[in-house]
Amino acid sequence: MLHDIEVTVNAQAYTMTIEPHRSLLWALRNQLGLVGAKEGCDDSECGACMVLVDGQLVNSCSYLAVQVAGRDVTTIEGLAQLPDMHPIQQAFLAEGGVQCGFCTPGMIMAAKALLDRNPDPDDEAIRRGLAGNLCRCTGYQKIIRAVKVAAQTRQKG
Repeated sequence: MLHDIEVTVNAQAYTMTIEPHRSLLWALRNQLGLVGAKEGCDDSECGACMVLVDGQLVNSCSYLAVQVAGRDVTTIEGLAQLPDMHPIQQAFLAEGGVQCGFCTPGMIMAAKALLDRNPDPDDEAIRRGLAGNLCRCTGYQKIIRAVKVAAQTRQKG
């Protein structure tokens, strides 16, 4: 049985016809063409699929698409105000927090959620805020430094 849901994704309203068992990740990638969130583990273990739903960080691989009916979803594509990147995206590039890029969308979304809650986190708060996001390439020190730089940039702006 298909369900029609209305949802706002990256400040744009959509109506999606979706099967009730489909994940939000599947709907974002396959129905809306938003491929920034990655399918890694498909079990909420790696964080590559993280998005914001009403400002709360969720693993979109295990969040049903029908659960976002009437809600506001922000993906990595929704952070930038083209042609400019979001300050968190800029910090990740400037500080070398990106290597292969697979974990990057989830890391950046987790960093955004953290900085929205805590605009001046210390290293431990950053580690806790990024917990559940696995990076196999870059190493966490550059990512932590990128989040600190993004926090400083937001405080100056």
